[in-house]
Amino acid sequence: MSDLEDLQPRFGATLWRPEALAGAEIGLVVAADAEPILPGLDLWDSWPLAHEDGRTARIDGREYWFFLSAPCYPDPGQRHDAARIRLASLGTDGWRDHGDALPREYSPGTREWAGSAVLHDDGTSVTLFFTAAGRNDHELSFEQRLFAASGTMSDNGPGQWQAPTELVQADGRRYVVAAEADGRPGMIKAFRDPAWFCDPATGLRHLLFTASAGWSDTDYNGVIGSVSLSAAGQWQLGDPLIDAVGVNNELERPHIVVRDARYYLFWSTQRRTFEPAGPSGPNGLYAMVADRFAGPYRPVNGSGLVAGNPASEPTQCYSWWVTGEGAVWSFIDHWGMAGRNFEQHPDLLRSQFGGTPAPVFTLAFDGDRVTIV
Repeated sequence: MSDLEDLQPRFGATLWRPEALAGAEIGLVVAADAEPILPGLDLWDSWPLAHEDGRTARIDGREYWFFLSAPCYPDPGQRHDAARIRLASLGTDGWRDHGDALPREYSPGTREWAGSAVLHDDGTSVTLFFTAAGRNDHELSFEQRLFAASGTMSDNGPGQWQAPTELVQADGRRYVVAAEADGRPGMIKAFRDPAWFCDPATGLRHLLFTASAGWSDTDYNGVIGSVSLSAAGQWQLGDPLIDAVGVNNELERPHIVVRDARYYLFWSTQRRTFEPAGPSGPNGLYAMVADRFAGPYRPVNGSGLVAGNPASEPTQCYSWWVTGEGAVWSFIDHWGMAGRNFEQHPDLLRSQFGGTPAPVFTLAFDGDRVTIV
């Protein structure tokens, strides 16, 4: 029996098996949008310092944002091999650059990939969750591990970090051990993107993460995993929440926003990571909704698609993050392509890569529907 035919949920996960994917389109990016906020750096995946309940933290009139960053290489695809987490803050005077978030000697990997950050309820303690890609002092690889660094707030924002600690490890049963030496974009296996969530119904603390199903060897075996904090203060690997085996390989940067006692679980994915034989959606923001953290989940808007790139510019933005206030952040990818391709126009790799935050838009929540305001 194929993975698509086997519709029995594994480990309690909700199946995502869309029949068709169409929905609202994001507005077109224009040249003024692509002006860099930190010249000399490419910025992509972003997340805010947030309170435990998901509200964006605003301290002395400033929001603190974490970005993946790298120098502006001729081919922006090289950025993934040099990614570091950058800290910047936004206030009425615009953006301020606070440099690399973590000291280099604290990096357990060759690169730092996406995560989340929480300001704890004491108003001082901060935890930065992130992905370590590869291993420090080793050759580049696609091994992925989940880490957390504890810090404190200061006049210059979150910092004074302690050495990061590894949270959990993939078990090979529910989640693939993501330790490939090499791979191609969109097709590597996943164990990354830890995103904080405090359940208002139970007070329990969780992390969501991007993973690959340990029970399936198909190329398209994406799942959304969970980790929970025990009463003893230990992070424990939990069951997957969403199962997209046979549908999609990457349900990236999952995170939950609660509205009216409903749990909206968002993620990003790309057209190229859908199983070619099945329904295919755009590069876009997707979601499912449930009445409790463990599910079962229902596809938002009937299919799961919340907002996609315009058909005329299918790669203009990516990596959407929905804040507790319902604002949606992403980064400008390759915009203004106007139907051109890199094979005939290799100069577009650099000239049409944004590498800076995209225009922010807002969502409206109405039961199982989520729409762009």
